[in-house]
Amino acid sequence: MSIEDRKTGGAERSARRTGYRDASDRPLGTPWTRGRVLASAAVPVAGLLAFPAVVPNAVGNLGSLLETFLPWGGLAVPILLGLALLRRSALAAVSLVLPAAVWGVVFGGRSLPADRGATGDLTVLQHNVGEENPDHAGTARALVRAGADLVALEELTPEVLPVYEDVLASGHPHRAVVGTVGLWSRYPLADSRPVDIRPADVGPDWNRGLRVTARTPHGEVAVYVAHLPSIRIRPSDGFGSGRRDESAAKLGAAVASEALNRVVLLGDLNGTLDDRGLTPLTSRMVSTRKGFGFSWPATFPLARIDHVMTRAATPVAAWTLPATGSDHLPLMARVDL
Repeated sequence: MSIEDRKTGGAERSARRTGYRDASDRPLGTPWTRGRVLASAAVPVAGLLAFPAVVPNAVGNLGSLLETFLPWGGLAVPILLGLALLRRSALAAVSLVLPAAVWGVVFGGRSLPADRGATGDLTVLQHNVGEENPDHAGTARALVRAGADLVALEELTPEVLPVYEDVLASGHPHRAVVGTVGLWSRYPLADSRPVDIRPADVGPDWNRGLRVTARTPHGEVAVYVAHLPSIRIRPSDGFGSGRRDESAAKLGAAVASEALNRVVLLGDLNGTLDDRGLTPLTSRMVSTRKGFGFSWPATFPLARIDHVMTRAATPVAAWTLPATGSDHLPLMARVDL
């Protein structure tokens, strides 16, 4: 065997031991010095998960866009971990403890399933029934089977309103409807009136806010039903939440001036609890943080934009129900008065 053959054989044995073909194929450095760029990426990921407010809304409302899908930011951890394994970098892998820990602190409680067996004084149901829903009668029957005391609905067009009136009437004889939002109740309702949450550039025929007093066995409760403007993502203006934010501010002001102490808000708010655009509401009201309860889109839920919020009352638990014909999932909640 020649010297050259012995060198080739040694190289082959080394390749079998290390998994690399030759020295040029081997990553530079050691597992604790390789992957510094990947390791440094863990810091901004953790920072954005913990402090999303540092991203401004000045350009395309990027801050609100980030906050809308903030829980999904945790997916950066397994992605970076996969890259760290490919790079064979122990440094990059260990650095991911930081964003993983931050995600656990911020969202760990929400990852726990809602306690559907929890007791409460009031059971409420919120659902955007969807204009494109092909089976409103089936949706209405599903809502009746849920057994809620209060049922709040949005996108009630004049054509489908009689369907819900007919199906819900037996178990919920009391109702109040304003524009395209409505509330059905087991208990008597009084003092029903519209709530003006129209953005400045929207005409007077746009009615998506309702306030009514529910006379429950535990006392009177002011119930608000609202459907805030939808958000569109366009290249020209980014995350178009301006109208939604304006409407949320008006709704927050209405809640702040409410004379009754106990308030329950049910609605499609087109925003998540983390979105700063809903601060006029989240700063005045509370919502259960247990369970993600993603409600939209129904085919693959990515965000909870349907909400049950309260003032001077405690939302004990909230969870989504099986899909109806709507592009939203119904949201069920129990409230302790």
